[in-house]
Amino acid sequence: MPFPYEEKQFEILVKQQAKSELGKPPAERTIAELLEGAIVNIDKPAGPTSHQVSDFTKQILKSKKAGHSGTLDPGVTGVLVIAYGKATRIVQALLIAGKEYIAVMHIHAPKEEQEIREMFAKYVGTIDQLPPKKSAVKRAWRKRTVYYAEILEIDGQDVLFRIGTQAGTYIRKYIHDFGQKMGCGAHMQNLRRTRAGPFAEDTLITLQDLTDAIHYHKEGNDEPIKKLLLPIETAVEHLPKVWIHDSAVKPLTHGVDLNVPGVVKLYSTIEPDQMVAIMSLKDELVALGTAQLSAATIMKEEKGLAVEVAKVFYEVKEDIKKVEESKTI
Repeated sequence: MPFPYEEKQFEILVKQQAKSELGKPPAERTIAELLEGAIVNIDKPAGPTSHQVSDFTKQILKSKKAGHSGTLDPGVTGVLVIAYGKATRIVQALLIAGKEYIAVMHIHAPKEEQEIREMFAKYVGTIDQLPPKKSAVKRAWRKRTVYYAEILEIDGQDVLFRIGTQAGTYIRKYIHDFGQKMGCGAHMQNLRRTRAGPFAEDTLITLQDLTDAIHYHKEGNDEPIKKLLLPIETAVEHLPKVWIHDSAVKPLTHGVDLNVPGVVKLYSTIEPDQMVAIMSLKDELVALGTAQLSAATIMKEEKGLAVEVAKVFYEVKEDIKKVEESKTI
């Protein structure tokens, strides 16, 4: 089973033709603009807490605010997405996104390889999980989805596997419960996060990479830092999107929800109650919101509430004055 946002093939439906005079594509932002609100994908080392790593990077970038994509235990390594400055509020979209890990499980008694593989095949889909005693959530049974669990190698009683899960699934507890189902017990020996939402290992950087890039930036060489600072839009690549007319941008930044006339194009898979990213026609993130209508209904109707806006990210600049504002969006 793939991650939910990979399950459906989609197309971009065009409701109206429009061009944009606002803003600029994220790829054209200056280093100064990125430093005001950017994202880095840190390869968390074993030892420090997620909060400590976030604080290290905040000091390196001299940023006043930072937020990360979900806590990893001190001994766990891998993908730790950290947002800075104006981008910190985007963390909400990452906290609810699916995660992937590679883990080493030690089974407490010898078992036939076929038996282990059969249990992995059964222990996917919707599972019941009781969070560990030391956890940030209320300790009560809850449903979680395991999208896939793939054995990479079995060496005696040690099992190396890859697992993709719904946010909030505890892998250490998954392994403990797996051992209980095997009738002998099991514990986690090693864990590495390889994905958080749209962020995977292909964009990982180390704390030293970030330190070096800032050093070169101060010396006038911006090439290293350009490669490391990711625009806020990378954090919504996993979300369905709605692109809006220039005339709809300013009202949204003043608290108005998005109505059907403001929609220019959108993902064909959008359904009510989904979190969606509202984008400008230059692919800048304007806001996050909850869809109120399906894509099919939005394409068919000429009025109605399309998206209830939750968080606005776009900052209105002088160039918006060039655009005629519409009374209805």
